[in-house]
Amino acid sequence: MVHTVSLELGSNTLTIETGKLAKQAGGAAYVRYGDSVVLATATAAHEGREGIDFFPLTVDYREYTYAAGRIPGGYIKREGRMSEKETLTSRLIDRPFRPLFEKGFKCETQIIAMVLSADADNDPDVLAICAGSAALTISDIPFHNPVAAVRVGKVDGKLTVNPTHAERAGSALNITIAATEQAIVMVEAGASGASEDEVLEALLFGHEQCKRIIGKIKELRELAGVPKRTVEAPKKDEALYKEIAAKWTDRLEEALDTKKHPKMESGALLRALKKELLAEYAAKTAGDETKTKETAKEVSKSLETLREHIFRQNILKKKQRPDHRQFDEVRNITCEVGLLPRTHGSAVFTRGETQALVTCTMGTKDDMQRQEKLEVTESFKRFMLNYNFPPFSVGEVGFMRGPGRREIGHGMLAERAVSMVLPDVDKYPYTLRVVSDILESNGSSSMASVCGATLALLDAGVPLKANVAGIAMGLVMGDDGEAAVLTDIAGAEDHYGDMDFKVAGTKDGITALQMDIKVAGVDPKLMRRALEQARKARLHILGIMEQTIATPREEMSPYAPRIYTMKIPVDKIREVIGPGGKVIRGIVEQTGVKIDVEDDGSIHIASNDGPSAQKAIQIISDITAVAELGKTYLGKVVRIVDFGAFVEIFPGTDGLLHISEIAEHRVAKVRDELKEGDQLMVKVIAIEGNKVKLSRKALLREQKKGKPEDKPKES
Repeated sequence: MVHTVSLELGSNTLTIETGKLAKQAGGAAYVRYGDSVVLATATAAHEGREGIDFFPLTVDYREYTYAAGRIPGGYIKREGRMSEKETLTSRLIDRPFRPLFEKGFKCETQIIAMVLSADADNDPDVLAICAGSAALTISDIPFHNPVAAVRVGKVDGKLTVNPTHAERAGSALNITIAATEQAIVMVEAGASGASEDEVLEALLFGHEQCKRIIGKIKELRELAGVPKRTVEAPKKDEALYKEIAAKWTDRLEEALDTKKHPKMESGALLRALKKELLAEYAAKTAGDETKTKETAKEVSKSLETLREHIFRQNILKKKQRPDHRQFDEVRNITCEVGLLPRTHGSAVFTRGETQALVTCTMGTKDDMQRQEKLEVTESFKRFMLNYNFPPFSVGEVGFMRGPGRREIGHGMLAERAVSMVLPDVDKYPYTLRVVSDILESNGSSSMASVCGATLALLDAGVPLKANVAGIAMGLVMGDDGEAAVLTDIAGAEDHYGDMDFKVAGTKDGITALQMDIKVAGVDPKLMRRALEQARKARLHILGIMEQTIATPREEMSPYAPRIYTMKIPVDKIREVIGPGGKVIRGIVEQTGVKIDVEDDGSIHIASNDGPSAQKAIQIISDITAVAELGKTYLGKVVRIVDFGAFVEIFPGTDGLLHISEIAEHRVAKVRDELKEGDQLMVKVIAIEGNKVKLSRKALLREQKKGKPEDKPKES
């Protein structure tokens, strides 16, 4: 039986339907907004996985090119590995859902969102979150708190829900919000220097729109929902926990004190303590292997519970962080630029035990990243920020494969933050690639990448509109409503805290924001407090960065390409390119430069060698030169006829020097005065269409009389 609910949202109707498609999935929802359509399914295994301590959730979002009426480009004409957009949207769906599943549910669960139709206006990513939520809500999977998502923009000074692609291009804000009825649970945002108040206003506006969608999802559940599975809550051996807490709390608290013991030393103490604890309880069950394994599992769970209890008690009751910093204190920061000799720009940004080595490489238009998107046939990306997280950065051993979803997500967050301050392409036509290699990690390596990227770009001489820094905030909430907002969170504070809140921006405002909340709700006043605390920390970090380098270097690296820009008439473009590209290839072969020609007549010439670039500029200038009335040129006689001579005043442009304009006296025969190959000064005396008339006689008269400016002044 088909069931449908709908509501007016922004400029379109949002429709959610179930019962027609994918009926064997645990739950399926067909969501349409404009002509964009997403089908999402939610399915869970019937039996839980034994022996795991995590929830096995998989999310896959796929954009099929048929949705936009296209065939995939390239040699293989079918969809392959996930695109960057698909990976990021999969994360966007996963992050708000994962904390809301019932504790103790360990069945393999998969959410698949497929874009079936895509128009040119409405992005299907937020529709996929709504569709996934609806599919989960009507299924038997223990997901009780529906989620909805919207995008909020600010178009012509007015907050807008789900702005179109065209509207987003001119929007001062681009915020994706996922929320339950009670609270916002996830935020992804980019902004062109928005204030904290503007961002908070947009978040509250978006939450109200989400509530409307959730109302419809609940209505659909009443129509088509099935009973939820019952889940046995995780059992806790209270007696064992109390026994371990009584004996081991002091030693555990000592090992967790990262002011006394840096991260690696603290880790070694914790491993030694756990080994000793397990050995003690293993001795009590010696001879019963099954009992020993079960006890070891319970001991590990009790120890982890005790760690979290110590952390939360210290924060909320003792007002003490693991490293004894003040709640609003940023760890020690050091910055260095120009570290690497052959890169175009490089920087090392170290904050506490987090360190990012960031490089900047400058390229030309040919180096832009070609992208296929549903909303456009083809696009090109001028700025790329890639984030790498090698296992040694956390003292571990692991495979060095391609970037995972986390690395792509962190890189995109940093890219969004920095892209807002890049110079306009018409003034600075370079392609830029920044790479952040995390060498050490103990909290917020993505924000270290933002800071390092700014330093590396300045070291490369890129004229940023403003400098950008980033900071990670945390939140710890107690059962009694008490809350602590933490600045510059480290590893344990991220792991055990209730919110991860990353904010990047300039001195004047926010350029990127990412928020994930693990608790039921965060009061708007608390969010305002976190934003203000983040602003102060951002200004502090910018001050330290600018002590190292505050403005772009005046001199670029000798190994970076120099791009020279010139403008030619549009009708001269074909003369520069030549038949089959013959002319432009000849210029490149002759000078060794790289040349990009734009449709508007802009030409970008890239070279590491200044004289070669100047030679190419001169050749192009000669090819595209246009005769100017009254201007004098050094020309070359290329052909003589009875009535005069044709003189080449620059390559490709000849003018007629009539026999009457060759000399002041009467000339009987042209060859009495000139021969082919002669060079002479001539003046343009008339331009009639494509015909240029020249005179030598006019110059001879001027020389004889003397120009007015050459006459001696009267005393």
